[in-house]
Amino acid sequence: MNILNNRYDFTTLSFLDLFGGTGAISYEFASRGTEEIDIIETDRRNCEFIRKTLRQFEMKSARLHRMDVRDWLKICHRQYDIIFADPPYDLRWLTEIPDMVLGSGAVNEKTVFILEHPRSLDFKNQKAFLEHRNYGNVNFTFFKPVSAV
Repeated sequence: MNILNNRYDFTTLSFLDLFGGTGAISYEFASRGTEEIDIIETDRRNCEFIRKTLRQFEMKSARLHRMDVRDWLKICHRQYDIIFADPPYDLRWLTEIPDMVLGSGAVNEKTVFILEHPRSLDFKNQKAFLEHRNYGNVNFTFFKPVSAV
């Protein structure tokens, strides 16, 4: 979050959290004043936990959608400033996620897409590659739509 803190005014952002998990990254954005947050998660238990947490902390700016990320990206026409994906590291189609996201209606020319992924994957040769950050075993690759790179 520190790298984003230095680059963005969170109160003006729209944020899409793909593979919401426990919702932690969305809570971080909400706690910094982000008003437009969509969380996509398929697991029933994770969704129940996220719903409970959103209610408990009165995070009215976040909306939870229980559906597959691929389905969401096919129907999404709302554009976001930041899109974050933290898929399971063993997801068979993890390497396809950047193209899916950047080819979706969720992206505009200013969107930044951040993918958390295992060290074994390298996206530096992708056209939309912007930068890579490594924090121990956690890797983040930042992408920008090709027209904006």
